[in-house]
Amino acid sequence: MVTPSTLLTAGAAFVALAVAGGIARRVGQSVIAAYILVGILVGPAAPTVGGTPLTLLASAESLRLLADLGVVLLLFFVGLELSLDHLFAERNRFFLAGVADVGISLPLGVGVGLALGFSWLEAGFVGLIVFNSSTVIVAKSLTDLGWVADAESHVVLGVLVIEDVLTALGFAVLSVFLVGGADVSDAAASVARSLVFLVVLVAAAYYGAGLLERAFDGDSGELFSLGVIGVGAAVAGVGLAVGVSEAVAAFVVGTAFGRTHHAARIERLLAPIRDLFAAVFFLAIGVATDPRLLTATFAVVAAATVVTVAGQLFSGSLAGLAYGLDRRRAIRVGCALAPRGEFSLVIAAFLATAGTTPALRETIPAFTVGYVLVTSVLGTVLMRNADRISAALPARRSVAGSDDG
Repeated sequence: MVTPSTLLTAGAAFVALAVAGGIARRVGQSVIAAYILVGILVGPAAPTVGGTPLTLLASAESLRLLADLGVVLLLFFVGLELSLDHLFAERNRFFLAGVADVGISLPLGVGVGLALGFSWLEAGFVGLIVFNSSTVIVAKSLTDLGWVADAESHVVLGVLVIEDVLTALGFAVLSVFLVGGADVSDAAASVARSLVFLVVLVAAAYYGAGLLERAFDGDSGELFSLGVIGVGAAVAGVGLAVGVSEAVAAFVVGTAFGRTHHAARIERLLAPIRDLFAAVFFLAIGVATDPRLLTATFAVVAAATVVTVAGQLFSGSLAGLAYGLDRRRAIRVGCALAPRGEFSLVIAAFLATAGTTPALRETIPAFTVGYVLVTSVLGTVLMRNADRISAALPARRSVAGSDDG
């Protein structure tokens, strides 16, 4: 039964999210960091004011269902927004851009994990966490800055697609090894089962677009929304049952709907619902975060941020040049790819519950929260100052001695 105190707690939490999100937007920052900070401030480690603790939520368990739906919808929309036709149409240019970005950023992320003393499996997760740019933050910033119609936005979105696909695949493989444990036969069976599921799901997504078109034709927006969310959540649940992350399963389902004419309708009807559940997911991340671990990992976060953001600026700019952009627009690409966000937090949330070592359960999730907080803010600042950064860098000289930029 819902009690007055339960409703009061929910109301206070949502008001806090709205206020924090409004402040974040006013200062030109992503709401993701604001929502996480709210979770920390109202969670079990909340500060005490006048002898009264500000704790509203003793744990994140009461938020689990809504937070899980937030994960499903976040990654569903990432899959939905993949422009596979555009990617294939300019596959050669995107391939060069993707190789330039992935070939530097992903090995650098794994190297950072190894340098921090993690095992190969742990470093693999760290590599994915620090490698994947935030689709939500980047897409919003492209719109806010008016870059969305410019050439650099095509490169940024194309590279985001490549990063998301590789992160989903890497996450699927690493999570299978994690769940499979140390026993080789168990791990092999888990990998085989998960791969079969993914192959079947991808095939269904590719060949089932026509079926989805017909199944979801209808006038009722209410029934349409319920059906889309139901399919996404159900497939994600099946994925969990066979050892595949719900995020990866939802991502593939999103790609299936993205190939139908229903994509625009889903965007219109479900984007507000996605944002609501996503806010609860980020709130739950904050509630589950121990500020003491954030403090303990601060130096590591700072070092990783310096190394990986510098690497992302270089690899992203190189991706822009490989695609054929001029130097100024290529530097915009590097700056735009700097923020980390939702996919990194999805991985961290998975590790917090499924991790088999203290590093996987506590250290890496805490590191991820701190890393996302820093890079989401820093990335937004870099995007807003990309042209100043380009102007401040010395121009390369051609053989004839003229500037190239």
